[in-house]
Amino acid sequence: MKFQIEDVTVYFPYDYIYPEQYAYMIELKRALDAKGHSLLEMPTGTGKTIALLSLITSYSLSKPHTPIKLIYCTRTVHEMEKTLAELKLLHSYQLKHLGPQARILAIGLSSRKNLCVNPSVLAAENRDSVDAGCRKLTASWVRAMAAENPNVPTCQFFENYERAASSAVLPPGVYTLQDLRVFGKEKGWCPYFLARHMVQFANVVVYSYQYLLDPKVAGIISKEMQKESVVVFDEAHNIDNVCIEALSVSVRRQTLEGATRNLNRISQEIDRFKATDASRLRAEYNRLVEGLALRQNLPISDNWLSNPALPDDILKEAVPGNIRRAEHFLHVLRRLVQYIRGRLDTENVEKESPVSFVASLNSHAGIDQKTLKFCYDRLHSLMLTLEITDTDEFLHIQTICDFATLVGTYGRGFSIIIEPFDERMPHIPDPILQLSCHDASLAIKPVFDRFQSVVITSGTLSPIDLYPRLLNFHPVVSRSFTMSLTRDCICPMVLTRGSDQLPVSTKFDMRSDPGVVRNYGKLLLEMVSIVPDGIVCFFVSYSYMDGIINTWNDTGILKEIMQHKLVFIETQDVVETTLALDNYRRACDCGRGAVFFSVARGKVAEGIDFDRHYGRLVIMFGVPFQYTLSKILLARLEYLRDTFQIKEGDFLTFDALRQAAQCVGRVIRSKADYGMMIFADKRYSRHDKRSKLPSWILSHLREVNLNLSTDMALHIAKEFLRKMAQPHDKISGSGRKTLLSQEDLERMGDGSMHEMLY
Repeated sequence: MKFQIEDVTVYFPYDYIYPEQYAYMIELKRALDAKGHSLLEMPTGTGKTIALLSLITSYSLSKPHTPIKLIYCTRTVHEMEKTLAELKLLHSYQLKHLGPQARILAIGLSSRKNLCVNPSVLAAENRDSVDAGCRKLTASWVRAMAAENPNVPTCQFFENYERAASSAVLPPGVYTLQDLRVFGKEKGWCPYFLARHMVQFANVVVYSYQYLLDPKVAGIISKEMQKESVVVFDEAHNIDNVCIEALSVSVRRQTLEGATRNLNRISQEIDRFKATDASRLRAEYNRLVEGLALRQNLPISDNWLSNPALPDDILKEAVPGNIRRAEHFLHVLRRLVQYIRGRLDTENVEKESPVSFVASLNSHAGIDQKTLKFCYDRLHSLMLTLEITDTDEFLHIQTICDFATLVGTYGRGFSIIIEPFDERMPHIPDPILQLSCHDASLAIKPVFDRFQSVVITSGTLSPIDLYPRLLNFHPVVSRSFTMSLTRDCICPMVLTRGSDQLPVSTKFDMRSDPGVVRNYGKLLLEMVSIVPDGIVCFFVSYSYMDGIINTWNDTGILKEIMQHKLVFIETQDVVETTLALDNYRRACDCGRGAVFFSVARGKVAEGIDFDRHYGRLVIMFGVPFQYTLSKILLARLEYLRDTFQIKEGDFLTFDALRQAAQCVGRVIRSKADYGMMIFADKRYSRHDKRSKLPSWILSHLREVNLNLSTDMALHIAKEFLRKMAQPHDKISGSGRKTLLSQEDLERMGDGSMHEMLY
């Protein structure tokens, strides 16, 4: 269907549109017109992705003189593929209506591991080894050697791509990662470097958050992006954590041992070069005297990770004299490693600011702040001079130089925390030094400053007013949408006590109470006997889940549950969890039904959908607060309180409830779906906790379901399932339209649209 939103003709590839999709498009257009940033919360399963894509591509088509580029950031490769599949459908629809003028180029960009087609490189097991394998075949000095000696191995795909030079382009179209690999194999070109090259010309680019937020990667990949771009962060409820991780570094004993090995190897390489080709080191020294002007014009295959500090904070001046010579730089790094090793030999937890750390480093090891700032760039220059290709072997020294550069660059918003052991296992010494960033706005600030519109969107952004404070920006549009349904297919309940009227909660003083554990077990046992198909249970942590399952096993509750349904458990091992999920799905498919035990903040809670019969009920056992004694969390809370005036309790509750909403939101993935949500903890009945849930869940949470015991919840569940089993009219049941056709949109003036949505 196609329809008008003010001056834009929107092409939408389906015959019907949900009212909330239409409202979402109107708000999104307002933000684009204002050239400002927006925060939009839209319930899961209501077609958020297609609404975004159709509006932004149509908006771009309606302004052919000033086309805008769409940069769409996802969290996982799976989400990236789903987005590109939706875009393919939309693109073919636009071509049908508009012909050749609707042509666009849209590509997904991922790491070499997902795009490489050279079998010898792909044989490596992890991402860093694939990157290094690629560098061994494509580095400029390797190719120069191969030109003289044909026995030196190179990558055929990269050589063909280089030979094709300016004719190596992608024709217009929408390319998923698979399409890029197929195209690369057909032409004999390297898909990874082709995609990297085409990013600057593409109308739509879909890639991971890190490519914009992590300065090490963004400095290489995203520096060519035009200012006239719209950046979309999808599923962005955890965006503050991604920003913080991008600027945090942790150093353990293994890192220091690895760094020492790296330094010995670099030292051998320097000696070898001195004997065979001393002019290279001299040329590098002269270049450094003139300033680090080399970085800009490197061949694409030599480009290594960029500086870990943000672009505005990097010094534009010559490298200090004391680290220009390679041997002197190695001495500085050895002293730094030695100093950190000394700091790790501590009995107590220590916390200090980067400023005092740098001062103490200067007095003990004689390394000043300016030297630290240049560590990363100087290491990069040295590795290029020494022609080192197996970069995966040098990750440890890279980490040390990352740490040094960040400590030297930033004084505020960071802390250095040294812990002699993990608090959960105090008898095992495992010292760790962490440079932890507390200010999420640091990493995202360059994105807000640089691009004209940034859209942050997800199914759980409540309370929506906290995000502008955490990320320190001013959205022009900030809205939360509810779900329009023909029937009440979501049934949230708050369970505060068991059948014996004892309160249930995972509060620290209550969680190991046998009464609570027994009531949780009884609740699950009652539910497995009446709910068909799949049930998903989320616990607050792995240790709590292990403890509860052991107790249920000892008391025989688990055996009774197994008589109704099979039980599968998420573990910290990815392979085991994937296997458990596959078998869980098989059990649901064959009608036996199953229970899946999972953990909030785990892999499953973040990315796996339990739609249709894979999830008819989700039980959230407890409130998933972070581990509140964590030193890093305490330091961050203190920073948020002092800088942004966000109270500790507010932030912790907000964080716990966005995780809970993320867990229970897994069951509804479309409007034809139905499911129940049980929040099993007495704290959810309190208004200050409950009110932080997304509005689309709250609008279905009735007063009578706020303070239930197990037997009452059982009764409500039976009623709900009976009601859902009745046939229903998909178009409209309650007089409110939940699917709009093109005629409906044309007929309605703006006023009646408004009534219908709110």
